[in-house]
Amino acid sequence: MIRKLRTFAVAAICCAVAGAGLTGCDDDSASVPFMNARKAATFTGTKKIEVDGRTVHVSCSGKRKEGGPVVVLLHGGGDGLDKMAAFQKTLAEKNRVCSYDRLGAGASDKPDGPQSFSSTGKVLTGVLDELAGDAPVVLAGHSMGGLIAARYAPDHRGRVKGLVLMDATPPTMLADLTSAIPASAKGPAAQLRAQNLAVFKGENPERLAMPDGKVRSAGNIPVEVIKHGKPYLAAVPGSGPRLEQAWTAGERKWLGLSGHSRFTVAEKSGHYIYLEQPEVAVRAVERVAAKVAS
Repeated sequence: MIRKLRTFAVAAICCAVAGAGLTGCDDDSASVPFMNARKAATFTGTKKIEVDGRTVHVSCSGKRKEGGPVVVLLHGGGDGLDKMAAFQKTLAEKNRVCSYDRLGAGASDKPDGPQSFSSTGKVLTGVLDELAGDAPVVLAGHSMGGLIAARYAPDHRGRVKGLVLMDATPPTMLADLTSAIPASAKGPAAQLRAQNLAVFKGENPERLAMPDGKVRSAGNIPVEVIKHGKPYLAAVPGSGPRLEQAWTAGERKWLGLSGHSRFTVAEKSGHYIYLEQPEVAVRAVERVAAKVAS
């Protein structure tokens, strides 16, 4: 049981319940066109690019429609762009789609030291400069990748024109976790609590410290929030129902990103919606991309 819970903690919680505030990523072009226009990359396949002296592994496919956005996928914690390859291939039938491994993930460089959401946001900006140029961008993130997208967008309104959050880590999940599993907890629940508090402090492959943060407006952009339908968090002994309730409430908080937000439940899916019920995620991305292009 303990071994199973340890695996569960890493696969379901550590990659999912990482609430954070993205700071230090202010974009001077938030309300005006880019002063130094850049052309978007047109390659197909994978390659490595340099961002602020670090090597970042990226992948792109599909063609961008006239006036349409570049869709950029953000993987969850502990994953990489390879896990989203099939999802990217499907989306690329109608849109230009790119993805990348964050520092410490996949085939990208490891970080030089501890990371903050400020430094993660700067890397994302460098990736978008290269892959999207001055084209509008739709960020589609899973789990912690959804959290990063949601925190990044409000400071980059001139660039990010749409969001799709696939079972994104809720904005106050750190507080929710410590409330659902109190310090007095014993046994497997206490172990899970300790493991995840360590993850939030930066003991993860990306060395990323992740505090809670408030939801800020990203402007009047299309936002799709998709929540899992299978209650996988309920597997936590004694605390599962509280965690599930907190997760649902947290997902709904993301609706505050925009007045044009939509909430969907992937009824047949656990945490990995883009793998377990990909048609739901594909339709959401295509709806947002179509609205951005119109």
